Amino acid sequence: MFMMKMGLRGSAVFSAMLFGVLMMAVPTGESFATENSETIAKVKKEMRESRKEIRKAMKQTRGKVKQAVRGGLVYKSYCVVCHGETGDGDGNTKAGDGLLMKINKQTPAFFEEIILEGGVAVQRSKFMPSWKDVLSTEQIGDLVTYLSMVTDPVSRGEVVFKTNCILCHGLNGDGMGRAAVLFDPPPTDLTRSDKNDIYKKMIITMGGEAMGRSSVMPIWGMELSDDEIDDAVAYLRTILVVPYPE
Repeated sequence: MFMMKMGLRGSAVFSAMLFGVLMMAVPTGESFATENSETIAKVKKEMRESRKEIRKAMKQTRGKVKQAVRGGLVYKSYCVVCHGETGDGDGNTKAGDGLLMKINKQTPAFFEEIILEGGVAVQRSKFMPSWKDVLSTEQIGDLVTYLSMVTDPVSRGEVVFKTNCILCHGLNGDGMGRAAVLFDPPPTDLTRSDKNDIYKKMIITMGGEAMGRSSVMPIWGMELSDDEIDDAVAYLRTILVVPYPE
């Protein structure tokens, strides 16, 4: 499962690159004048604030992933017999014969209501029971997070992006990540990208150099699965502030 791979694997890179930014900012010899000191102080303050923002975003993302992992365990324990291992409806029970047991994308509110009150409450199958007397509030919350994520490639892609890409491309994908100042040319503003999904998948998979772009762009195909890359591309489409390139 992709969620088990997410987490802190980018933290070492983050620390090293952040150290590099600090080193670039430190003046030497006679350049250590008052005006430079004020500039360095301003840069360091901005970096501290940005670092807090990045840490907050990564903490929130890791929290979502952990919650989804717990929800996956709840799903495997209670739901798989009807809905199947992947939610495709291919379970082992005969109660669902002739019924649509596949779990499709829905809002978190829908998932919460059908889990709490059962299928009839949301005009679904009477065979879907109420779980409010079986599962705890925390288990239901975890399960809702899991179902919302695994049925939505954009949600999964947001996790992939925010655990791997924000150092360079920024929290909003605008190319304003903390490490952006280290590179020339700077990281791409993905909110204004003129590349289609096919191109984005290729450059993520093979890296920038293979596509005639910056060699700093890593070969993510060695780190991420095809599904994770597809999910990341799906998420990148949602952050565009310009028309999608056909």
